[in-house]
Amino acid sequence: MKTVVNALAAITRRAPWAVVAASLVVTAVLGSFAGQVEIAQGNEGFAPEGVEISAQERIADKFGDESSETTLQVIVRDQGGDVITVEGLEAAMAVAGTIRASEVGAQIIDTPERPGVFHYLTTVEQAMAAQGLTLSDMTDEMVKALYVEAIDGDGELDAPPEQVSFLSRLASEDLAMTTDANTATASAGMVLAFVGTFPGEGAEESFNSQVEAEQGMAVDLADIDTALEVRPFSFGLLLTGVDDFTEEVGQLFSTAFLVILVILASVYWLSPGKDGSWFSSARRTITDVLLTLLTIVMAIGIMQGTGYLLEQAGVIDAFSAPTQIVPILLIGLGVDYAIHLTSRYREIVGSGRTVDGAMTGAVTSVGIALALATITTVIGFLTNVFNPVPALKDFGILAAVGIVVAFLLMLTFVPAVRILLDRRAERKGALPVAALEGHGDRTLPRVMEKLALLAEHAAIPTLIIALLLGGAGFWGFTQLETRFSFTDFLPDDSEYVETLTVLADDFGGGFGEQTQVLVEASADAPIDAEAHNALVAANQALTNVDDVQVIETPQGSFPNATSPIALLGQLLQDGPASSPPEVLAAAQEVGLGPDLTVAAGADVTPLYRAVVEAAPDQAASVVSFEGDELDALLWAITTTAGETVGDLRTDLDEAFAPVNDLGVSAIDTSDNIIGDVVVNELTSSQSASLFITIAVAALVLVISFFLESRRWALGLLTIAPVALVVLWTYGLMFATGIPFGPVTATIAALAIGIGVPFTIHIARRFQEDRRAHADMDEAMRSTMRHTGGALAGSAFTTMAGFGVLITSSLTPFRQMGQVTVYAIGLSLIAAVLVLPSMLALWDGYHRRRGDERIGSEDPGLITTH
Repeated sequence: MKTVVNALAAITRRAPWAVVAASLVVTAVLGSFAGQVEIAQGNEGFAPEGVEISAQERIADKFGDESSETTLQVIVRDQGGDVITVEGLEAAMAVAGTIRASEVGAQIIDTPERPGVFHYLTTVEQAMAAQGLTLSDMTDEMVKALYVEAIDGDGELDAPPEQVSFLSRLASEDLAMTTDANTATASAGMVLAFVGTFPGEGAEESFNSQVEAEQGMAVDLADIDTALEVRPFSFGLLLTGVDDFTEEVGQLFSTAFLVILVILASVYWLSPGKDGSWFSSARRTITDVLLTLLTIVMAIGIMQGTGYLLEQAGVIDAFSAPTQIVPILLIGLGVDYAIHLTSRYREIVGSGRTVDGAMTGAVTSVGIALALATITTVIGFLTNVFNPVPALKDFGILAAVGIVVAFLLMLTFVPAVRILLDRRAERKGALPVAALEGHGDRTLPRVMEKLALLAEHAAIPTLIIALLLGGAGFWGFTQLETRFSFTDFLPDDSEYVETLTVLADDFGGGFGEQTQVLVEASADAPIDAEAHNALVAANQALTNVDDVQVIETPQGSFPNATSPIALLGQLLQDGPASSPPEVLAAAQEVGLGPDLTVAAGADVTPLYRAVVEAAPDQAASVVSFEGDELDALLWAITTTAGETVGDLRTDLDEAFAPVNDLGVSAIDTSDNIIGDVVVNELTSSQSASLFITIAVAALVLVISFFLESRRWALGLLTIAPVALVVLWTYGLMFATGIPFGPVTATIAALAIGIGVPFTIHIARRFQEDRRAHADMDEAMRSTMRHTGGALAGSAFTTMAGFGVLITSSLTPFRQMGQVTVYAIGLSLIAAVLVLPSMLALWDGYHRRRGDERIGSEDPGLITTH
């Protein structure tokens, strides 16, 4: 480690121009790739390898984009009022007409069982048409009477009976109806449109076309002349908020950078003294600030560019929300590294050394601590490569790359630039040596020096309080809620996020959710007669699953789902005279019964082939053949589980258990299910990841201190406060209601990444000062004045900068701001209060034993640990 640092110092001193040029060239080359980075949206990047995500991929391969019909929902609302009125009917009809007339209308899917556009007063509209009535003939009382008649089931309406079962669900949950009085009220109603796949070359182009059409439709809906609220919603419209997400992230980070610049200027400010020049002091302050920020930007650009190349090489999966924390980490570490290097350089120059000698001394002294911090944090972050969540694995790799880059730039580029600038000042005799000598006498270093009194006189009480708070933090850690929602990455004030909330509150989640079940044959378990009959039973069992929408008809209850069983029933529902002859012949061949089961031992492949031939467009989304073999079947089920999807998964698994028992695979999947998998994986991996990261960091520190001074226990002392920082931070997360999720899952890494360098700086500087001072108290005060002051400046700068994120309208970034402030602030507390107390007790222990003081590097002086 010393060899590497000394080599970097020598190269920088001998060839500063070459170092600067090489750094800029590498930044330009790798940074050019940074602009090509794309941030994954939704579940992409979060989903661990598993059957659910692979099932989605196979559905796309086997059934294409036709396998998923989307549901467009439009809420007609009079909050606190009533929409089962003439005004509500007029608005609902206008909404339906607007949808049909828009670009979306061309892709509306009408089926015999269900019109493509359906609203909560559709049966009222149908009754009006049957009776020759127009809107001008209607009164509120007539609308309510016709609505109640349809719901009650006693009316003579022309609408198919299965449509009636939708009516109550299309009204808000506050629906109040009195059958005897023929009256009903509801504060909101819904218009549904069932939309097929838009034309386009590939899924992305098709989706973008649909979103553009829906956005145009939303504008048209806003122009409807009504006093009622009209709120359209689809997941395509919801995703339009991603642009706001990207824009706000850029604004937040720009503001944070500006705040850091201002505070960093105050930390770097150099008082000119009696004979100094204010202009010279301001110029040096501005130069140091800009040099620090430029180096951080270079490190981030190189990291992003390298990350893009790693993504192309398949080393990482994608840039995602957790990877957005890496720049925060690099800014935090970059500010820390720069302040310590600059402070030490100023201290040595102020003592009378030449520019070259001072920079060499600064790099070789601070550089060892930075190298140790870099190695420790890099290895700790790389433990994430074993994390089952891809986004967290990618976070670990990118963090490791960024930290190494920041370390190399801080020990080469920054010293090279400063050497070039100060050599010139030194030749002219303009180097402000006197001002630099007084740099350690500023207010912040003096305040930090006063904190050494706790280590000197109250070390044990300090540690007891720290441990008690650590215990409270651990309890909070065990109580943390784990939560993941894509909508968290959209602005809170997004109209579509608000509409999603209305759907959840007033309509039990609405009708837009779809859960798919992929049924696949294998060589050992084909889809035969027994499997077909098990699928018929599973299809009927879906009607008993709580979160599956059910259609009630005179023939019984059926799940609201597209499936091969439903399609087969539709083709045969009108009897032999109207059924497709090929399907009828195949049905007779397999002994198909009224309940759609077949005779034992029958070959069902010709039956499914006949279904494909009779209805190729519909069958393409539910039946897949591989050559002549029946390969897979698909259920697309309308569900209302929302993000509490765990019970739905259990019930679906139970419904399809007879199918799986035959060896035929039946896997349920959806975005919500994959989100649930992410939550479960985060929950199961967080403790292991935390333990491994701290254990690896501790091992590196133990080995380093043992090799350098045979004081292996100092490694444990150095890492112990960091473990407390993690626990304290989790405790504050619980106390302030911040859940554990994809972004906050990186908190352990963030706390360790910031905390380890802080404690290493204190431990190593104390070793150095202990060699220079015979009295432990003097050594501790020197450590706290110089290194403690630099730590405080670094911590306050990054805390203030990233505290800006707390103002975000994006939940994850608001939480990120809070957690970052917690982690950095608590890391500072641990480094300047807890670790000094531990070092004081440790030093006293060795003094009582008669050992050489702990700063000694002579292994022969140490007899025990």
